[in-house]
Amino acid sequence: MNNIEQNAYSYLRTTKKFPNIWCSGCSIGIVMGALIRAIDRMGLDKNEVALVSGIGCTGRMPVYLDFNTMHTTHGRALAFATGLKLAKPELKVIVIMGDGDALAIGGNHFIHAARRNIDLTAIVLNNEIYGMTGGQYSPTTPLEMRATTAPYGHIEPPFPICELAIAAGATYVARSTVYHAVELDKYIEQAIRKVGFSLVEAVGYCHTTFGRLNKMGSAVEMMRHLKNVSISLSAAEKLTPEERSSKIVRGVLRDIEKPDYSTLYEQVIERAKASVTGKEFLRAGPGGLE
Repeated sequence: MNNIEQNAYSYLRTTKKFPNIWCSGCSIGIVMGALIRAIDRMGLDKNEVALVSGIGCTGRMPVYLDFNTMHTTHGRALAFATGLKLAKPELKVIVIMGDGDALAIGGNHFIHAARRNIDLTAIVLNNEIYGMTGGQYSPTTPLEMRATTAPYGHIEPPFPICELAIAAGATYVARSTVYHAVELDKYIEQAIRKVGFSLVEAVGYCHTTFGRLNKMGSAVEMMRHLKNVSISLSAAEKLTPEERSSKIVRGVLRDIEKPDYSTLYEQVIERAKASVTGKEFLRAGPGGLE
């Protein structure tokens, strides 16, 4: 076992439900490996990291990783993570979600976490379907693809995850695929280092439901598809909008600086403290605070 393997092994809760729940060949394990490599390269202590998830296939990741972890309710991972970050601002809070978890029931939390610029790292594994619950279409299922709830083809346009995060106010936004695993862990590291709301879209696949329903072949064949259909941002800039529409564009799509919510919240606390004279504190009177 080499040093990289030893380091990766040290981040696992080896007594917890191994072999894991994921299907053989699932892309979620690749994202977990990328996250481990990013954190290890940063030299973070495990107690400095909090990993929060909702419900779904990705929601099992906190079970296997030996950080401070929260396995929360469906769609509410960002809400729990917000409270955790405000209570423990020194933690690196990472939120792992699937596309349905993040953008369907969790859609408003996603938008407002980005709008508030809360210092969280959101990793959305986009496999374009609800995998755990039987293959229903999700907010990112492409047009005309099949799902158990769209047996004759999907007719709703998919959410563009990165573009939505940018429009809502995220400071760092990047996209890669599970085929480009080394690139993916680089973007995850950059996102964790960034102060403010950071999003990494990890485009993956679910060969068990999405692949089977759409006759896309095995996990290996779906991995090859990700390789063939994705291009770098610099290459995409040379294409027409029509040519780009069929491609997965990889790269850092936004990287800006602005104050994060925790910093601004601390300023509010300091202003409130400054308004109190001596040892007198605000108290509620008949007309409100006095």
